[in-house]
Amino acid sequence: MASVNRRSTTRGVRYDVRYRTPSGDVRNKTFATRKDADRFANTVETDKYRGDFVDPRLARITLEEYAAKWLKTRPNLRPRTRETYEGHLRLHINSPTGDGSELGKVELGKLTPSLVREWRSQVAAKLSPNSVAKCYRLLRTILETAVVDELIIRNPCVIKGAGAERAAERPVATVEHVWALADATPPRYRCLILLAGFLGLRRGELLGLECRHIDLLHRTVRVEQQQVELNDGTLVVGAPKTEAGVRTVALPAFLVAELEHHLAHFAAPGKNGHFFTGERSEVLRKRAVDRNWKLARSAVADLPANFHFHDLRHTANTITASTGASTAELMHRMGHASSAAALRYQHATQERDIEVARRLDEFVAQRTPADRDGSARWTRDGCDNSPTGPESTFADIGPDLHNRGGDDGTRTHDPLLAKQVL
Repeated sequence: MASVNRRSTTRGVRYDVRYRTPSGDVRNKTFATRKDADRFANTVETDKYRGDFVDPRLARITLEEYAAKWLKTRPNLRPRTRETYEGHLRLHINSPTGDGSELGKVELGKLTPSLVREWRSQVAAKLSPNSVAKCYRLLRTILETAVVDELIIRNPCVIKGAGAERAAERPVATVEHVWALADATPPRYRCLILLAGFLGLRRGELLGLECRHIDLLHRTVRVEQQQVELNDGTLVVGAPKTEAGVRTVALPAFLVAELEHHLAHFAAPGKNGHFFTGERSEVLRKRAVDRNWKLARSAVADLPANFHFHDLRHTANTITASTGASTAELMHRMGHASSAAALRYQHATQERDIEVARRLDEFVAQRTPADRDGSARWTRDGCDNSPTGPESTFADIGPDLHNRGGDDGTRTHDPLLAKQVL
């Protein structure tokens, strides 16, 4: 139990609260009045009983210091992800708040929802909404770990919806555009456009392809790694972000000859050689892809505005959805663990829904006997002309019930509705 001791000092009477933390450490805190001392002692005991006790000394660590430790204790972060988090922390999360102080210099125990709101408003003034959401999610995750570590009682990041990103509608090219871009690209990089525009592979997945991943006999491409380039130029080859990213994608027949030509003329030798290489057969880097993409992009005048290389993936997925692929099939080809993106591509192809309805009409019509054709069964006044229609079900009921109508005086042929009329 916390104890309160009175003592005299040169400044007057003081009251020392002596208590133990849940871990057994002894702590002292001094107050000028007995009332404040009693209140603190009672609060300490209540928090320990509820399991909400937080040692004030531990909460004196600054956000910047704790965030650095947070990163160090996550060895499984991908190099590119770690680099992104470090950039967010350095450039935005530890940036000055409204009063000129830096959020990273604030102690964890002094972070409040209002201070977080101030910081977010400052960041929102210079970043895009999605970038602000990324920074906010990172801050919220770090502070959630601080709650688990019992450094703070609750997370001050309580702004509803602040971490949600809203994906803007990206432009989509046509099949003709994809071929035009491939034709405008040097032959060495032609298959980059084709695999991105028709199979939907990401740039990192394309650069990570090796010759062993291309199976022309069975017409498949195996995606099991990606090549990422860090800010310092270091190339990192690793597995895709999720298990769903590891996949085997079937090739359409029209791409087989293209890939066969590329393997014969541009790929590095050996089954483990890079499928895409640079002008001197070196490992292909991001800047070379960007340079050739700009040349191809400028050569195709009628492309949608702001069409980026990654939009080739959106184009491929939209084309695939237009073929009638199911959600599961789209998820597999895209390498997504969530169905949200696949559903978005399916929703974007309403013309496909009309085509599905037309084919359904043809399918059913071909398998429907002439005497069951719906167009011949119903007359213009809605009466059933079929010899075995609902009218025949009234034969044993009697003419009185048969001639009864609904509340609006119209005649009914529904047996259930006729029973309700009785």
